[in-house]
Amino acid sequence: MRITREPKIRVGLISGAAEARFTLSGRFDSNERKLVEGDHVAYAESGAVRLAGLAPAPQITLSPSDFKLCRFTVHDVKIGIEFHWERLESQQFQGILTLAADGDRLTIINELPLESYLISVISSEMSAACPVELLRAHAIVSRSWLLSQLEKNPADNVKQGIHSVGSSEEIIRWYDRESHHGFDVCADDHCQRYQGIGKAFSQLAFDAVLDTRGKALVYDGKICDTRYSKSCGGVTEEYRAAWEDKNVPYLASIYDGEGKQPSAYGMPLTVEENAEAWITASPPACCGMVSPELLSRIVPDFDQKTLDSFRWRVDYTQDELNEILRSRYGPDFGAIRDLKALERGLSGRIIKLRIDGEKRSLVIGKELEIRRGLSRSHLYSSAFVVRARQNSSNYPTGFSIIGAGWGHGVGLCQIGAAVLADRGTAHQAILSHYFKSAELADIYQHRFDPQD
Repeated sequence: MRITREPKIRVGLISGAAEARFTLSGRFDSNERKLVEGDHVAYAESGAVRLAGLAPAPQITLSPSDFKLCRFTVHDVKIGIEFHWERLESQQFQGILTLAADGDRLTIINELPLESYLISVISSEMSAACPVELLRAHAIVSRSWLLSQLEKNPADNVKQGIHSVGSSEEIIRWYDRESHHGFDVCADDHCQRYQGIGKAFSQLAFDAVLDTRGKALVYDGKICDTRYSKSCGGVTEEYRAAWEDKNVPYLASIYDGEGKQPSAYGMPLTVEENAEAWITASPPACCGMVSPELLSRIVPDFDQKTLDSFRWRVDYTQDELNEILRSRYGPDFGAIRDLKALERGLSGRIIKLRIDGEKRSLVIGKELEIRRGLSRSHLYSSAFVVRARQNSSNYPTGFSIIGAGWGHGVGLCQIGAAVLADRGTAHQAILSHYFKSAELADIYQHRFDPQD
């Protein structure tokens, strides 16, 4: 482990914008040593940022005169990019605001200490009204994930992003954190949700980060690349099912319940009939035992439309599904005969799916590619079974997709962890439940110095 003190983090708030509207609350110093405050509109032209009162430059940096008192609000920040909750918001932040030009486009970056960043993350991923032990657990998980990314060698970043293998009849892709140019992480679900200090309306969020300051999960002397998703659907998934084919011991598959796996269901869920029985029922699991009151309290407002994520259903007509597949994968499939799971992970998530059409067939994977391939945005997860609706013709009139869980299912199950925390489970026990064989460690040996 090379990280010994709290780092500063550069977060990309907006990329590729024609212009940026923002409001400075308090006095900010520009890199020309001019004081700037109030409402502004910036744009890029020929590789230079244009901002009233300042000379054009490839990059303009605005630093707060007081980190605690000064704020800046960026308007029209897009969140949930390419997901079903995509929308524009005005968001307020602390720290340094940087405007960088790339040709005639702008990148908006926020630089601040990692621990301050985490207060917003744990209040954006879930809600600042969550049980405090969940907030503490999430702070450690989010801190571990980010520190592990910062520790990776630059050569590792070449391997991140979209990976594809296969022929024209097979598309196998997995999507990891992109190697961003000019900043460490983006502010959206592709990295971690970071939606400004306005989300941290509860003192509990500030306390959770302070109480766990510098603590991270480690395995074999390295900071863990911790992953998390909203709802595992009852069994978490192993790393290799969603990303590259390698074993990550602390990201193993576990039953998300208290005690042993229920004997009424066959295991493993890699077996098709076992997966079908599990997904089409409501087995006992933490993420399936959340009360409506707790769910409304822990899920952010823009996620409230996705309250049925433990078990869900999507229905398509033949024409609807055909249109989606044609828009995603090109040449017309003709009438769709079948959607068949070729390989499943230990949570029942499909890793490889074959689409059989009248004119062509295609195999797709891994889980996120499947979720995108069968939806105009995303299916909640790839843990699903398919029911074809037949009539007297040779082809189904439509398909029902019956699914379980929300997200890739690897690592921490956020809703399951919230249930455990609401029952009084300590954050250390929550982490031990989801990250087997990982240990807690104090990473920082030196306190953060704002002058560093």
